[in-house]
Amino acid sequence: MSIHDYIVVGSGINALIAAALLGKRGKKVLVLERNDRIGGCLRTEEITEPGFRHDVMATTMVLFLTSPAYGALGKDLEARGLEFAHSPLPTGVLMPDGRHAILSMDRKRNVSAFDAFAAGDGQAFSREMDRLGADAPFLFSLLGGSLWSGSVLKTVLKEAWRRGPRGLAAWFGEALVSGRSHLEATYRSEELQALFAPWVLHCGLNPESAYSGEMLKVIGFAIELAGCPIVKGGADNLLKAFERLITDQGGEIRTHADVDVVTEDASGRANGVRLASGETLQAKSGVIASVTPTQLYDRLLKSSTKPRPADVGEGLKTFRYGKGNMQIHYALKSPPRWKAGGELGQVALLHLTPGLDGVSRAANECERGLLPAVPTICVGQPAALDPSRAPEGKSILWLQLPETPRHIKGDAAAELPIPADGRWTEELRERFADRVERILESHIDGWSDNVLARRAYAPSDLESMNMNLVGGDPYGGFCGVDQFFLWRPFKSSVNHRTHVPGLYHIGASTHPGPGLGGGSGFLLASSLT
Repeated sequence: MSIHDYIVVGSGINALIAAALLGKRGKKVLVLERNDRIGGCLRTEEITEPGFRHDVMATTMVLFLTSPAYGALGKDLEARGLEFAHSPLPTGVLMPDGRHAILSMDRKRNVSAFDAFAAGDGQAFSREMDRLGADAPFLFSLLGGSLWSGSVLKTVLKEAWRRGPRGLAAWFGEALVSGRSHLEATYRSEELQALFAPWVLHCGLNPESAYSGEMLKVIGFAIELAGCPIVKGGADNLLKAFERLITDQGGEIRTHADVDVVTEDASGRANGVRLASGETLQAKSGVIASVTPTQLYDRLLKSSTKPRPADVGEGLKTFRYGKGNMQIHYALKSPPRWKAGGELGQVALLHLTPGLDGVSRAANECERGLLPAVPTICVGQPAALDPSRAPEGKSILWLQLPETPRHIKGDAAAELPIPADGRWTEELRERFADRVERILESHIDGWSDNVLARRAYAPSDLESMNMNLVGGDPYGGFCGVDQFFLWRPFKSSVNHRTHVPGLYHIGASTHPGPGLGGGSGFLLASSLT
């Protein structure tokens, strides 16, 4: 029986980062994945037509490119084939009447363009970005650091000394402002409010959520700095680079390896896993689980000899999952011709929405279990950044609908019949996709003649591909302030430790939350010696 230093359960971005960093420190690591491929939400397939390479779920890599993990592993991954494709126009918004705004990676252009919408809006944006840049060391230590640690405590005390206790309290108060309050107080133009409002959805929040205003500033800062890059050739090339790196370091990756339980030694310390096949694997130093809390405590620890603490039991009962997600992919005969202007065709990630109120309305409808009448549509244009994603002269579109209910109670437009059990069906999925397509068609010339194929994934389809996407929630659980930061996943959680010694919990359900930055994998691996 082979014995490893660490066994990692799951192979999403956090798991791969943890495995690669531990391998870089000379640890022997085994990564176990129950599916036929690694990657979690990173998955590239020809799902529409041959030669059209679609990132089925996650695609935008700005959080990874700007992460500490990339700083530590980037050169190693690039040496193993990782490349990014960029656009100088990372994001934009298109409204029903054709009004649109684009955020570029050029500050002067942004200031000029935003001032054209309303006098002072450009300067307001520049001022907000400069303020965030000045706060970046403190802010990112909180967003991405181990909150229960001496280093973060020292950082907070140092900031309290610099600002004064009342000044620090004011800073935290401002950081809790909602996206709506921030946008309405900062920008006069509807176009600027509409440009930024949809980005709260990518944080698992709504425009009215506490701290969503701060996240809009963080996202604006990151996108202006690093854009919305994608992996050249497909997200699976990042996975191939990780796989080469981990194996080059002496690690091992196994697919079709469904972990049934975490095993413990006589003292109750985690010492390995038992697979569903019955095979037992040992770990000298510990087991790292990149799963949801329900998977960890109700499945992997179902045979644990250590009693479950009351606070963990209470945390499991009250843990909430967030909104579902839907993906739609198109293969096109030629690049889309946007009616509102040719420059829109070069935007990496374009949001279609009526504006701030439209985002708020659709998110509220989703949270009440309704199919939004006018959903916010995130349109990625990968072939504009990376022509290798489609045959010559052709194109693809990547659509994400972050306001899709996990369990359906009705249709806000009162058009679609809802199954009595509230579950997604193939017919409902396609008819809701038709609603989305009609919005696309209103913005793109010659749409119907240009479509070669469409492939849609309802929230239930996404969960069937990745069991961590409960109800299609890609964020590992509700991201409201009461279930985030110090309180993720539970009010009693301390960094990535569990009540079982030697068992560690990472992934989107843990601090610092979801996203391709792989923060939890980086933090844990950095803390293990």
